[in-house]
Amino acid sequence: MSDDIKTVEAEMGPFVSEEIYRKLGQIFHEVFDDDSIVVKPDLTANDVEAWDSVTNVRLFVAIESELGIQFSNAEITQLKNVGDLVAAIDRKQRRR
Repeated sequence: MSDDIKTVEAEMGPFVSEEIYRKLGQIFHEVFDDDSIVVKPDLTANDVEAWDSVTNVRLFVAIESELGIQFSNAEITQLKNVGDLVAAIDRKQRRR
């Protein structure tokens, strides 16, 4: 397990973090049609060749649909990497 995931787990708890990363992995693989993508905290759009504005919309639609949460455009633009996304998902799920 990477140090980045350990840091996220320290903040959110191991089960929460692990489950979110597992679900995001499935979503990323489906949206990008690429099973080689490794979803980890420091992953950004710059790391995935097919991650452009259109696939970003598809990605967030899939995340919102699968996880039953919604993001505003402002929230999405503030996310710097997948670690930020996982933390945001965790916060939203805790509010439900």
